[in-house]
Amino acid sequence: MSRDFFSDLTDEEKEIIVHKGTERPFSGEYNDSFLEGVFCCRACGNFLYESTSKFDSGCGWPSFDDEIADAVVRYEDNSLGRKRTEICCARCDGHLGHVFHGEKATKKDTRHCVNSLSIKFIDKNKIEKVTVGAGCFWKVEYLFKNTEGVYNVKSGYMGGHTKNPTYNEVCSGSTNHIEVVEIYFNPNILTFLELLNIFWSNHKPASIDSQNGDSGSQYRSAIFCYSNLQLEQAFESKKEYQEKIEQQIVTTIIEAEVFYKAEEYHQDYLNKNNLDSCSL
Repeated sequence: MSRDFFSDLTDEEKEIIVHKGTERPFSGEYNDSFLEGVFCCRACGNFLYESTSKFDSGCGWPSFDDEIADAVVRYEDNSLGRKRTEICCARCDGHLGHVFHGEKATKKDTRHCVNSLSIKFIDKNKIEKVTVGAGCFWKVEYLFKNTEGVYNVKSGYMGGHTKNPTYNEVCSGSTNHIEVVEIYFNPNILTFLELLNIFWSNHKPASIDSQNGDSGSQYRSAIFCYSNLQLEQAFESKKEYQEKIEQQIVTTIIEAEVFYKAEEYHQDYLNKNNLDSCSL
C-alpha cells in the first residue's frame, strides 16, 4: 500500500493499530456505546461494522458478530503461545483486534473483539449514500475519495442482469452492468446537490457509452438513487446542468439496484499504483 494512513495517528493509536497492541479492558470509548450508525477504521476511514452487529459481550472491548462484506482480513496469530485469529482493516491493514467463534453469545456465534482506538463511529444521521457511473471507476473513485465530506468510496458494478459479475464479464458487454462507485458522504458537509455538481463537471454526460477514450456500455453515465428525495434532486440537477451545455445529456437516473463490489485490485487502484489518472 503506497498511501500512508498512519502518520496522523497519535502515539496511543499507533501502538494499537500499527504495533498491534491492546487497550485496557473497559477503557475504550465505544465499549458501552450502542448508537445507530457505522464504525469505520480510525486510520483510513474504511467502513467496518454496522451498529446493528454490535452486542454487549461483557469482555471489556467493543464486540461485533459480523463485519461489512470484504472490510476485514484475518491472520493467524501465535504471539501468546496459542493460536488466535487477528483481524485487520482490509484497506490499510491496520490492527483491529481478534475474532472468536464457539462462544454462542449470538446466533452468528462470532465475536469480533475490537479496540476502540482502532475505530471511529459515524452517526447514521451523518451518512448518506449514492452510486454513480461516470466512466472508468478508478478515476471516479479517486475523485470522490479526495473530496471533503466523503467518508467511503467503493468501486463496483450496477444496473445489469448478471449476479456477482467479474470485471471481464462486465467489459464484454454481456452483463449490461455499469462501472460505478458507491459513495458514502456527510450531507452536513457535502450536500447531495454539491456532490452532483462534482459528478456533472468531471465527465461527459452527453457521451453515449464512452468516456475519455474508454468505449463500451459499462461506461454509461448514471445516477442510482436511494430515496425519492434523491431522485427529485437528481432530475432537477440534470435539468440545471442541461442549460449549461448544448449536447443532450444521456445520463440515466433511476432507483438504486444491487451493488456488486469489484475485485479487490480495483479498489483504490490509482493510490495503490502511485497514479493520479487513468492514463497509463
